[in-house]
Amino acid sequence: MGETEREKRKKELLQKISKSYHESLGTYGSPRVHDDLIEWNYTVSLKTVARYMQELGLRAIPETKFVVTTDSNHSLPLYPNVVNRQFTVDTPNKVWVADITYVWTLEGWLYLASIMDLFSRKIVGWSLGNTMKKELTLDALKMAFDSRKPGEELIHHSDRGSQYCSNDYIDCLKERDIQISMSRKGDPYDNACIESFHATIKKELIYRFRFETREQAAKAINFYISARYNEKRKHSTLGYLSPNTFERKYQLDSLKNIS
Repeated sequence: MGETEREKRKKELLQKISKSYHESLGTYGSPRVHDDLIEWNYTVSLKTVARYMQELGLRAIPETKFVVTTDSNHSLPLYPNVVNRQFTVDTPNKVWVADITYVWTLEGWLYLASIMDLFSRKIVGWSLGNTMKKELTLDALKMAFDSRKPGEELIHHSDRGSQYCSNDYIDCLKERDIQISMSRKGDPYDNACIESFHATIKKELIYRFRFETREQAAKAINFYISARYNEKRKHSTLGYLSPNTFERKYQLDSLKNIS
């Protein structure tokens, strides 16, 4: 006896659910998988997707705790917090947030400095290096400037780490009349969005591989940020769009409003 239409549909849905899950490297739970299915023109409820994922034994990788790498024991000038946990931004290049994290390789530590545009949660600048010196953060900042060319209305927010308080970094911001904002001492929530990104890249990439060399890790991280996170990874705060898709939609809507 052949398969019924219902059995065929379930089999097809199970295949598509598996495709969505594995393309996300095992990081998507039922809401993001469900959103993929809707994009692929399947009519199915979130509850059904969750049940089928359970049948398949598919579960999103749990969040992993992250470690703060801030060195705020210095005498460099500090700046007040003007962002104050206002993480919803209505236009690009209005608020950037910056942070540093670390990656273990068999050659030793590799450090990642990242800058996120809060509007789209896109990583607009990043840099990798063997040390956490100011050059690491400056390279990420220069990449962000080159790719975004922000105006004077931009706010740059970071923790009170010595790299972000260094004269060279502050001068680079002031030359462009960018407003400087820094987290309050001992408040881990002030820079939550960029810290959340670093937790995500560790969960989805770094903790899943053993990197033999720093170069190997750097290649994987560069690919993840540019081709996976910015271009494809669905973000719950963006209506399950990727950062790049969200920005393209904003630009298209802006053009429609002008015309």
